[in-house]
Amino acid sequence: GLVKFEHHSFPLDLAALNAEIIIRCHTDNNKKFQLLGEIYKKQSQWAVGSDINVINESIKKIALDSGLSNNKMDDCLNNEIAQDEILNERIEAQKKYKIKSTPTIYINEKQYEGKHEYKLFKKKIEKLL
Repeated sequence: GLVKFEHHSFPLDLAALNAEIIIRCHTDNNKKFQLLGEIYKKQSQWAVGSDINVINESIKKIALDSGLSNNKMDDCLNNEIAQDEILNERIEAQKKYKIKSTPTIYINEKQYEGKHEYKLFKKKIEKLL
């Protein structure tokens, strides 16, 4: 309860957009973060090639273990409103935070400039607690 993590999507391509859409199929934030972790962990497995259908199937295989059904994920992927929301969030984040690359980390509204290494990041967080 000391730290609040927020994930804001910033898809750079269709594969990343579709991964985020599938993550948002979950309504439970804990399940979203668990699936997000798996998506990142297995990125080298699904984010390969140029056939978006193959990529989508790879993402869906990962998400099946999180409790989502194929039908639910297909419905989410076909939801143009969800796509628009994510893309609009990216545009707003780029304007507000001047994001140039991902991941970009903010701590208490200030951009974290350190290396994205766990030990260094942990030290920075602990200083603020």
